[in-house]
Amino acid sequence: MPVVAIPGSKSITARALFLAAAADGVTTLVRPLRSDDTEGFAEGLVRLGYRVGRTPDAWQVDGRPAGPALPEADVYCRDGATTARFLPTLAATGRGTYRFDASPQMRRRPLLSLTRALRDLGVDLRHEEAEGHHPLTVRAAGVEGGEVVLDAGQSSQYLTALLLLGPLTRKGLRIRVTDLVSVPYVEITMAMMRAFGVEVERDRDAGDAGDVGDAGDVFVVPPGGYRATVYSIEPDASTASYFFAAAAVTPGAEVTVPGLGAGALQGDLGFVDVLRRMGADVTVGADATTVRGTGALHGLTVNMRDISDTMPTLAAIAPFADGPVRIEDVANTRVKECDRLEACAENLRRLGVEVATGPDWIEIRPGVRAPGGAEIKSYGDHRVVMAFAVAGLRVPGISFDDPGCVRKTFPGFHEVFGELRAGLRG
Repeated sequence: MPVVAIPGSKSITARALFLAAAADGVTTLVRPLRSDDTEGFAEGLVRLGYRVGRTPDAWQVDGRPAGPALPEADVYCRDGATTARFLPTLAATGRGTYRFDASPQMRRRPLLSLTRALRDLGVDLRHEEAEGHHPLTVRAAGVEGGEVVLDAGQSSQYLTALLLLGPLTRKGLRIRVTDLVSVPYVEITMAMMRAFGVEVERDRDAGDAGDVGDAGDVFVVPPGGYRATVYSIEPDASTASYFFAAAAVTPGAEVTVPGLGAGALQGDLGFVDVLRRMGADVTVGADATTVRGTGALHGLTVNMRDISDTMPTLAAIAPFADGPVRIEDVANTRVKECDRLEACAENLRRLGVEVATGPDWIEIRPGVRAPGGAEIKSYGDHRVVMAFAVAGLRVPGISFDDPGCVRKTFPGFHEVFGELRAGLRG
């Protein structure tokens, strides 16, 4: 039975770096993800004047509750959305002038809802070219805090950035959310803030007692700062989805991922519930999850609003189901590293699969009519490449125009997946 060691979570590593930089004292991050995104985040902290010590298995960060050590800095955010959204927010807590830029891909991705909210809180923030996009400059003088309204319908990272900011403000924050996607990522943020000594409250007087993320939710973040700690990074659940899917599409195959179990923070582990609905055998233990292919994959209609990073994984295995697979409520995937809905549709059509898309949905019919494979167009998106590597288990001859873009989150993906492929065949 293949046991796959998945690298640390990108989402958790990025949040942990912010929290460690903001905390009072020295924080040790155990088993952080080492990838282009997280190295870019750590390098951004160094450019702002934070001390980050990096060894293979742990990073140490000297926190600065008063903000960046340097009065001026130029920070390049690479392709990292968390870097590009979280670091300007962190810089606003200091005193100085900080300029941020990013790759052409990241420059295209939006952040206006976040920068508008920061401006409403009194932050002097200016976009240099296109409004709502990098590059931007923050002229920081600390953040007073108070009440702010936020639309997080494009990305939950906007809300996460403000939640992380809250304890560093003089008054704390009261954030009224009008729309919110990817709610489990917000749950991750609040759980991690708790580990660093801050409790976020949802003001239930502001709305009904429904789920976190309902329109009209109010999140109340107290001032007072963070405490340094030792924090272990759990494996990346989004990355694990490719290995779970590999088992599901291979009759009799079994894959276990240790470190992701019933207590996992990441909502993307919910992808295994989708595989279970499709016919796979799934066991979620206390500290590991196992998926076994039963030889049957059923079509289904599924809402993936809360686990949208795993949408490409499901799209890539959908042609091997016995009926149509319809994925709904994933409009936000159009503003990721690429338009993931169209990227998946285009690549499925290259494999001869019948596909239809709408503003926030994709429907995929069974059957691959290009059995000789095709070149997959990556659009520079790591998740497109990793997802269609799974399709390659059933369709020989799949290749990629940019296989190296997986370095964003998993530089060793092709080697590890190749070992899994050999193990499944064995």
